[in-house]
Amino acid sequence: MTAENLFRTVFEMQPRDTGSSGGQTVTREEKVKQVLDEIIEKLPEEFNMTEIMGKVEERTPYVIVAFQECERMNYLTTEIKRSLRELDLGLKGELTITSDMEDLENALFFDQVPPVWAARAYPSLLGLTAWFVDLLLRIRELETWSTDFVLPASVWLAGFFNPQSLLTAIMQSTARRHELPLDKMCLQCDVTKKNKEEFTSAPRDGAYVHGIFMEGARWDVQTGIIVDSRPKELYPAMPVINVRAITQDKQDLRNMYECPVYKTRTRGPTYVWTFNLKTKDKPAKWTLAGVALLLQT
Repeated sequence: MTAENLFRTVFEMQPRDTGSSGGQTVTREEKVKQVLDEIIEKLPEEFNMTEIMGKVEERTPYVIVAFQECERMNYLTTEIKRSLRELDLGLKGELTITSDMEDLENALFFDQVPPVWAARAYPSLLGLTAWFVDLLLRIRELETWSTDFVLPASVWLAGFFNPQSLLTAIMQSTARRHELPLDKMCLQCDVTKKNKEEFTSAPRDGAYVHGIFMEGARWDVQTGIIVDSRPKELYPAMPVINVRAITQDKQDLRNMYECPVYKTRTRGPTYVWTFNLKTKDKPAKWTLAGVALLLQT
């Protein structure tokens, strides 16, 4: 039994009612019902895929990514609504409470992401409240993108179920435009000196991406290289990165650290891509320090 599971078991053995400052006791069911109602109320409608697809004249690589992301989001939000409505009926006594409903009730009570939702979602280390806020931000990004399918001025890479699909689309777009074979392409990452608010339109080539953090070192904006991290600064944010496609024969790996990108700080299975970043120190220094880029801290 892991420490986390042990804590959870002890936690779940606590008394079921929680006292509130007003001297009234909020029962477990009342707290769960409150969370449940709030999620159902704030969760927007699913994306209307027929309507969205009807807006598009040409299915470019970026448009296909947007379609896939909207479909994945529908798959997740449909399950959230279905499971919450079912639990609501269970709490009202109109349905028999199943073990799945009990698991959902426990998760809502302890501010954890229910496993049935996590299975349809993306890797995340957030508690339920923060996870739901993050989910609403992801939906908003997709809503904006799917209104006209113009690539956003800067793309929030962490907001994707599958960030690799966007990075691959960058290579596909360039390969098609210049009639080059896709297997001869690679990505070039130029770190800008700006934040996302300073960009008003997408670049001519590739995409601007933001919402990326560095662990184990930091990026020095002035000199444009990786440097040692400051004390107590665990995950410094990166400026916006211009990710564009070039042919492999044009790739210059001198003074470059091949920096792995992960979705979360657990790393491992959340690997996304490798971005080449400029360094004055030997790349081995950053490899030994375990320097990586993270889409979520």
